[in-house]
Amino acid sequence: MASFALGWCEADGTPATGGGGKGVRQALAVLGGQAVGAPEEAVVAGAVAVELVHTFSLVHDDVMDGDERRRHRDSAWKAFGTGPAVLVGDALFALAVETLARAEGAHGAAAVRCLSGVLRDLLHGQADDLLFESRPWAGPQAVRVAEYEAMVAGKTGALLAGALALGPVLAGASPQQVEALTEAGRHLGAAFQAVDDVLGVWGDPEVTGKPVHGDLRRGKKTLPVLAALAGAGPAARSLEALLGSGVPLDTGAARHAAGLVEEAGGRDAAEAAARRHAAAARRCLAGGTFAPEAVGELVALSEFLLDRRL
Repeated sequence: MASFALGWCEADGTPATGGGGKGVRQALAVLGGQAVGAPEEAVVAGAVAVELVHTFSLVHDDVMDGDERRRHRDSAWKAFGTGPAVLVGDALFALAVETLARAEGAHGAAAVRCLSGVLRDLLHGQADDLLFESRPWAGPQAVRVAEYEAMVAGKTGALLAGALALGPVLAGASPQQVEALTEAGRHLGAAFQAVDDVLGVWGDPEVTGKPVHGDLRRGKKTLPVLAALAGAGPAARSLEALLGSGVPLDTGAARHAAGLVEEAGGRDAAEAAARRHAAAARRCLAGGTFAPEAVGELVALSEFLLDRRL
């Protein structure tokens, strides 16, 4: 089951290739280590731990959201059942901690503390994301963009921040270097999630591996929708009425809602936020004492994150 979740095999154990996702977090972990001249052992241990935690979070996230598809095939709970999927997620988390605790050098305990902070923030963000789904679309209890941004800082930003920081922590990098990389990761996480939210409404299922308009049909509070609802024009009011009707969106209604979100400026706002956070991440990297080649690769990766609008 763990091999299936990591994209290494099919549900029946048949070996598979190409199903392990984009590798963004592992790449961040490698480049974060290289940016401070970390030895290969620290770089690899950080990258492995990050990918194990990422996969654990995806397995549990699909259970909580009821998502049946992940990376163009069944999600782990759909393939094996809810109980086994929860168990394999727990096992992946335990392996991540063990990987750091057993890493060579004198900084394994510091890396475990770093990972613990990442997990705390990630779980807090995930809890908020779930709670948002039960809150109304309008009125005093409606989710605001600022609340969304705080949630994303935990749910997505924490893991990308940890990805950039774990290798340097394992290598004993300076606190200033670790903090700069952590802050860059938080901004990259916010940029990544903003683009992900755009893809959740307008993405091609052949590219994203998820149903079109899936977030809208589930009533998920995402940045394009919240930014659109924050507007004052007729499209925003029509969107508010449609989403607040209490009637589940069918295919036609979801398509109409997506059009209203775009008309009300939600898509433009989300893409602008992604660009703003990516630029902030680049400033964090430019202000630190890092290896220029690694910084160049990190800048290129930030540009890739913005270009996923397929």
